Amino acid sequence: MSDQGPPDHGLTHLDAAGHARMVDVTGKTPTVREASASARVRCSPAVVGTLRSGTAPKGDVLAVARIAGIAAAKRTPDLLPLAHVIGVHGVTVDLEVDDEGVVVRTSVRTADRTGVEMEALTAAAVAALAVVDMVKGLDRLTEITDLRVEGKSGGRSGDWRRGDAASAAEAVVEGGAA
Repeated sequence: MSDQGPPDHGLTHLDAAGHARMVDVTGKTPTVREASASARVRCSPAVVGTLRSGTAPKGDVLAVARIAGIAAAKRTPDLLPLAHVIGVHGVTVDLEVDDEGVVVRTSVRTADRTGVEMEALTAAAVAALAVVDMVKGLDRLTEITDLRVEGKSGGRSGDWRRGDAASAAEAVVEGGAA
């Protein structure tokens, strides 16, 4: 396998010739890392009522979405070609029904060489997609909004939490990361 050497343009997922590459993380020390993400599913008041009463025609919407999110976190490298295959050691998917729909919150934990932000985002996105799939027959206008990383800990770039004033300046990572 030919290695074009380190990129000279500051983009970690491109080689010196500008071609996509998977960053080599074998030299990194495994550390405990965690990331959290969230998404929102907006739907009609009628669907909110159905979710609260647990009477959706397709079954337990929140249980299906929770399992879909957990499964998705473990399959992230199958969906994102430059994501590393890592040990996903813990996944939580919490779903809360509010007056506007469902808030999805995920957390993923590992002890590996690279972070789990993409796994947390994938879990949130797929859990939200599962909610849409389960209620689309009741409300065709159901939509997913606000998919985002809420925070991360561990690794070279340290800890970061959305909304933390001290972390805000660190949200834009200089030099990139794997």
